[in-house]
Amino acid sequence: MAADTLPSPTIIAASGGLPVLLSVPHSGREYPDWLLRRAASGRAALESLEDPLVDRLAWRALGAGPAAVIANAGRAGIDCNRDAADIDTSVVALPCPEPSHRARHGLGVVPGRSVLAGPLWRGLVDADDFARRVAHAHAPYHAALAAELARLRSRYGAALLLDLHSMPPPRRGKPQIVFGDRYGRSADRWVTDPARRIAESAGFAVGFNDPYAGGWISERHGNPSSGIHALQVEIDRSCYLDRTLRRPGPGFDRCARLLERLTVELGEIILAQQVPQAAE
Repeated sequence: MAADTLPSPTIIAASGGLPVLLSVPHSGREYPDWLLRRAASGRAALESLEDPLVDRLAWRALGAGPAAVIANAGRAGIDCNRDAADIDTSVVALPCPEPSHRARHGLGVVPGRSVLAGPLWRGLVDADDFARRVAHAHAPYHAALAAELARLRSRYGAALLLDLHSMPPPRRGKPQIVFGDRYGRSADRWVTDPARRIAESAGFAVGFNDPYAGGWISERHGNPSSGIHALQVEIDRSCYLDRTLRRPGPGFDRCARLLERLTVELGEIILAQQVPQAAE
């Protein structure tokens, strides 16, 4: 890796017959030395933005053979679930005429703060630094998603993007799984209703679009009218991690099996849905 750049994502080619692509944008754990030197409160503060071990949680799902795109760069360096134009100008020395609500509160494409650690950086990210982060980590992530979804749709007639995340434990312990479909804009009901049934049949309390309706990945790539469905999946961290919320806990394999079921069963539903259309 060149100096002062972030690592590119890992891209896993499909090895099975499922029209499913897995996306894991927030479990990256690579923080180059140059980035750590700019951190206001050290590595632990940057790690507080991770979705811990979600890439490893997907191991059973990956065994079913879907394609996958997995970020290696820590989310603190650049957030692949944000539009590259959604800039917090207190963090990046570039103009942003219409920053989102999240960017104004420190969670733009380069996060400026975390709830646990407060401000993350010493000084502003300059334009050249920002451009390198986008070119090496953010743009390749979305290019890989777009290319694979197009390939899947061409081969199968439709495709499903499962965007995998984790969330802090809810105050009352529920819901344990939150599916987000951008309020119906990124996936059709014949995809999302079975997702709810699969999770509930596995014993999880399920929510939909509240408090997580899906981010930029679902917004950018989901297009049900053209056969591409995008569904964000948020998993309560206490369901798969130990008390530190950093290491695998007793529920790890149960959650891994849920992701496997979602991958396989939703993939099979999409395949079955395309058969009548192909016959017409």
